[in-house]
Amino acid sequence: MPALAIRAYTATTALGRGREAQAQALRERRGGLRRNDFGHDPLDCWIGRVDGLESLALPAELADWDCRNNRLAWLALNQDGLPEALTALVARRGAERVALVLGTSTASIGATEEAYTRLTDGRFPADLARGEIHQPHSLGGFVQRATGLRGPCVTVATACSSSAKVFAQAARLIAAGYADAALVGGVDTLCGSVLFGFNSLQLVASEPCKPFDAARVGLSLGEAGGYALIERIDGDDAGALQLRGYGESSDAHHMSAPHPQGLGAQLAMRDALARAGIDAAQVGYLNLHGTATPANDQAEAIAVAALFPDGLHASSTKGWTGHTLGAAGIVESTVALLALERGELPGILNSTAPDPVCGPQIRFDNAHKPIRYAMNNSFGFGGNNCSLVFGRA
Repeated sequence: MPALAIRAYTATTALGRGREAQAQALRERRGGLRRNDFGHDPLDCWIGRVDGLESLALPAELADWDCRNNRLAWLALNQDGLPEALTALVARRGAERVALVLGTSTASIGATEEAYTRLTDGRFPADLARGEIHQPHSLGGFVQRATGLRGPCVTVATACSSSAKVFAQAARLIAAGYADAALVGGVDTLCGSVLFGFNSLQLVASEPCKPFDAARVGLSLGEAGGYALIERIDGDDAGALQLRGYGESSDAHHMSAPHPQGLGAQLAMRDALARAGIDAAQVGYLNLHGTATPANDQAEAIAVAALFPDGLHASSTKGWTGHTLGAAGIVESTVALLALERGELPGILNSTAPDPVCGPQIRFDNAHKPIRYAMNNSFGFGGNNCSLVFGRA
């Protein structure tokens, strides 16, 4: 595929607001997980919670969209000079030529949960009787209103691969001529459906998650938001960072478990490498999906060992942020892009004893070395998988 320039990128997680907060915490091996303090009767677990959302106020003209998810969307949107970069992009291309493609798994369902707990005579309370927030396109509609973009507007909801798939969707829109650039990203926030839903599947750990550790027992849930600006390359301005390839697959093995040999994951990674036009040996860093659930990590480790040489540095960063669900793709793409820019390759937090199924590619310790290509894996329920390849121009 033709490379696409990445003009700006940002993420806000439990580690803090913006790229520098993420980079510093990764470098210092300082995690953002805390004992669960979310909700009236907190589940016994650890979470990655973004501070300040309860007191954050949206601008008056966006008040009808107010909910926890859209507050985080707004907070993340206003980091790392993204508004200024978007303004410059719109001046170059026109608002109707910039697509908006965002990923989420739950959108603003937290507000809907609250509305149902406060039903009066079968009706939502007045302050929550706002149709904008009680539908899956809440995120896309809100950011479209906040930015004024007039290109194609899509909300992708494919569980935990959502905000990785946005890069692929945007690349196809640009290749097909529907847009010249895109604001892509994802936002997901904590809510009862997420915490208790995953717990009902016996996937939530009562301790901080330990990806790829022999003693791992489950995941830690988190919330996050992030964005990237990608643009068609015209002329000589190829940018410093680029989206070089994407791969998608659907193994449909099980509703909530991956194929045990990671066949769907392998297909997605092979497809991404093929589109990028590179060999597996050229990848310097791979951010793994690595949720710390027994089945996911084993399948992904098998898939990685089948494709990559021993020299690859691969790791999961969910011990820092928690599993941010529909926002995981954009958060971990940010980590991959930081690795490309700075040569700082994170290891794995909280884990000490590698599962014997792990190959030498999976590294627990941080490293520092320049790399030319980085990848990100994001896999969702139902066996939908997405891998991305980023490169330095």
